[in-house]
Amino acid sequence: MDLHLKNVFDRFQEQFGSGPGLGPGSGTCLMKVDGISPNFIKSVFKASAALYRTDPWKRLCPGHLFGIRVGKDTDWSGKKQPFPCVQFIGGDGGDIGFNMFRSQNDAKRMTGSRETIQVPNVELLRVTYERESLMFPSNRKMIKSLSLEASGIDRFPVIDVARCTSSGSLRFRHPTPEELRFVYAFMKAIALVHPLLQEDKEGGPKWSRLMYFEPFIETVDVQWPQEMAKGYDLVAVTISHPPGQAYEEKTISTASSTPTKYAELSREEAFVDIRVYTNGSLRQCAACEKEIHGEQALSCVRCQAVFYCSSVCQKQHLKETHKSMCGLYKAMMEREEELAMNIFMFPCAADQPCKWLESLGIHQKGMWRRKCSCYSHCPFGLLPVKGGLWDSWGGLDDEEFPRDSSFHHHVRDGMSSPILLSGWSEYYNLRSLPLSSPVADILSHPLTVYYILTTLNISSKNLLMKGKEVVVHYLGPEGELDWMPAFAEVGHLLNGLGSVQIIMVGSEVPTNLSGTTSGIGSRVRVNLVRGVYEEEASYLPSPHVIVALNCGLSCYSTWGGALNLIKSMGVPAFFTDQSEISCANAKQVLRSAGLHITHPVTPNPFRSPVKHHEPSSNLPSYSNGFVLGVNT
Repeated sequence: MDLHLKNVFDRFQEQFGSGPGLGPGSGTCLMKVDGISPNFIKSVFKASAALYRTDPWKRLCPGHLFGIRVGKDTDWSGKKQPFPCVQFIGGDGGDIGFNMFRSQNDAKRMTGSRETIQVPNVELLRVTYERESLMFPSNRKMIKSLSLEASGIDRFPVIDVARCTSSGSLRFRHPTPEELRFVYAFMKAIALVHPLLQEDKEGGPKWSRLMYFEPFIETVDVQWPQEMAKGYDLVAVTISHPPGQAYEEKTISTASSTPTKYAELSREEAFVDIRVYTNGSLRQCAACEKEIHGEQALSCVRCQAVFYCSSVCQKQHLKETHKSMCGLYKAMMEREEELAMNIFMFPCAADQPCKWLESLGIHQKGMWRRKCSCYSHCPFGLLPVKGGLWDSWGGLDDEEFPRDSSFHHHVRDGMSSPILLSGWSEYYNLRSLPLSSPVADILSHPLTVYYILTTLNISSKNLLMKGKEVVVHYLGPEGELDWMPAFAEVGHLLNGLGSVQIIMVGSEVPTNLSGTTSGIGSRVRVNLVRGVYEEEASYLPSPHVIVALNCGLSCYSTWGGALNLIKSMGVPAFFTDQSEISCANAKQVLRSAGLHITHPVTPNPFRSPVKHHEPSSNLPSYSNGFVLGVNT
């Protein structure tokens, strides 16, 4: 009987809605909106499905309000943002969707503890994800005739504008094309940035069940589809939490970059010397670049991120450069604990690589020879190879490295498909690897490529899911040329569906290997090409994705030609770098080249867990630590 009642209640809840929300769809249909084209509708549904895949409702509740700004106020009717405040509904039960309000005050008035309050004469735009079986016939017909993309398995967005009358009844209307453009931009932007929200464990009452987040603001570039563009292809979308969060303090940004807040150094703390003890390793003065022993180094008292040989250099550097960067460095230093991967049980600090490798018993062995400078005399790709997989992994115990085997047991709905991974814990569990195994340090490269293809870039993911081949242009390989056994894991994770052709192009490819092809298993091929990318690209198969790992984009002079080509090709391109500061510099370089950041800088879940430091800095640095993308 209990099961029967549960089924009845579930069906009632699906049909009539519950919890926060205004009930089921009103019957509006986008095909009835004046001046809207089928391609316009398809773009809206694609953006809706992409947002649904990121599952914002897992963490976000109606109490979490977001501010949104799309382009300039003058871009919109009435010279103001149509719906500048947004809340997600359904995270704590009820109708799945989100509401967009004319103001933050309207949002607060309509947000109750358990229900959406109907406030007279307040208008909101709502997007509700409804099951196809419960939708109005006109919407089901539109979905079928236009082959619209589903959100999840069988849900589709219903978009309407609701107003509560003074008598208490609800009235609905179709959204205008302009309002739909605003919704599209919001969905594209929030899908990228909501995963960046950081929980503030001290931010709310201990008895509250609501998760609190640290104040947040991020700007991303969203590309308009051709049918929505009005004289320009891109628009800057700013998302903030809470609404009204602004760059009130002095910024270090350029006109085109996202500002970063910082507070001025006080006169009292600017010139205090602090001795830094760094296990006797050599450091480099941030001002004069003189080598200094760690125990002799001085550091800024506030950020403790940079080193100096003397107070003279410290004062000079503060005046010329450091004063404007100190707040940013301090924020990055505070993220060090967050970035550290504490799940691993091997030493994760390697400022002295040889000693670190020796402590693990893998120094000068197998693929690990590229993890220190002992074999720097040997060209990349030409390390002598002794034997099989055990030798390649440096003689680690058999259970400590991934076997050259597929995942036959990993089947979903009776079919094999690429395995989607969220991070190292899931991968190690999948491969039954002990957390004392250091293989993540090398596997960071192939698994970052796999993560880009199956998670960050939807077009390549769709190709793989259809069993097709994805072509990757891999720029600037170095140590990876000696890590081909590790790249075999990409083929295993494809799990019997799709294939990947990786074309590695760079000046470090040995002449005698240029033009060769290696078949790494049945689903991964690696082609090696020596040369400069912009000169070789026209001779290569057209790529679906371009990647450049640990790319050092701040050296713009060496990247200028490649970035110009990437801009003209319009192909999705992803870059990783080792620290936040290098990625901040990379953003400026990409913008200077006329490229627009469509995937903001985010920590890479498949970054190496092994922490390094730059010679002149105490900032944490991880191989493939952060990822950003353009043209996505």
